[in-house]
Amino acid sequence: MHAEVASVRAQAVTRIRPRRFRHPGRVVAYPLVILGLVLLLAPLWWMGAASFMDQGQIFSGQLALWPRPWILDNYIAVPQLIPIFRNLLNSFVISGGHTLLSVFFASLAGYAFAKLEFPGRGPLFLLILLTMMVPPEVGLIPSFVIMSALHLVNTYWSLILPGAASGLGIFFMRQYLSSLPSAILEAARIDGSSELGVYLWIVLPMSTPALAAWAILAFVGSWNDYLWPLVMLRTPDMQTITLAVPSMEAAGFNIPWGAIMAGSVVAVAPLLAIFLSFQRYFVAGVTLGGVKE
Repeated sequence: MHAEVASVRAQAVTRIRPRRFRHPGRVVAYPLVILGLVLLLAPLWWMGAASFMDQGQIFSGQLALWPRPWILDNYIAVPQLIPIFRNLLNSFVISGGHTLLSVFFASLAGYAFAKLEFPGRGPLFLLILLTMMVPPEVGLIPSFVIMSALHLVNTYWSLILPGAASGLGIFFMRQYLSSLPSAILEAARIDGSSELGVYLWIVLPMSTPALAAWAILAFVGSWNDYLWPLVMLRTPDMQTITLAVPSMEAAGFNIPWGAIMAGSVVAVAPLLAIFLSFQRYFVAGVTLGGVKE
């Protein structure tokens, strides 16, 4: 009896023990992930901490990770240096409008390339992919000339319209929509639905994760854009928050770094709130985008 029990126990230990080392790569992967997370969050942490420090503590020569004491003077000074509430409104209007147009064009073109047959589909899609290889700076002057000819300089539309039809967005949505079952779309067509009806009532509801994922990417990209707003916007009341914060100046050469850190926290906070609120849609959209039919 004791021999049988010992044999069973030995077999159980043999079966269980390899599971601990079934994935030896995790022993190396976990520390690397933690290290990457620390490197990613450290600048954000210092930015938030510095926004509550005075100028002397920021330039004390020591890396202070905790304000001593905590002060709110930097946040009070920000509205005195820039019209931050108007800048935030500008950023929300521009990024929101750009995101809506980008999601609409990306999903519509992605549906056409994924599920419709038309002459020249392959070469046209290849041409769209080639646009992703062109640096945005190449189109800076032509885009400015077009916006100037349309009298859209220093307006919201000059930042909403350019780039609304993104090659990356079309490619992203096309990859996701290719995984949708074509049988459902064919059934809707047999029932008499038009292509627009199929797109609005079937394709869009079934592609919610991909739409949310691309909406987050488009919103963050538009919100963080600096070069194009710098070229197109002329007056402080039209500037976005990303453009206004670096423009803070004080009397003389005393740059208010504490106020700049406070303004940066205000600029980053909406992005963090949006990403955390829609994180599950973003992960689902990116993950399911690689699934093929």
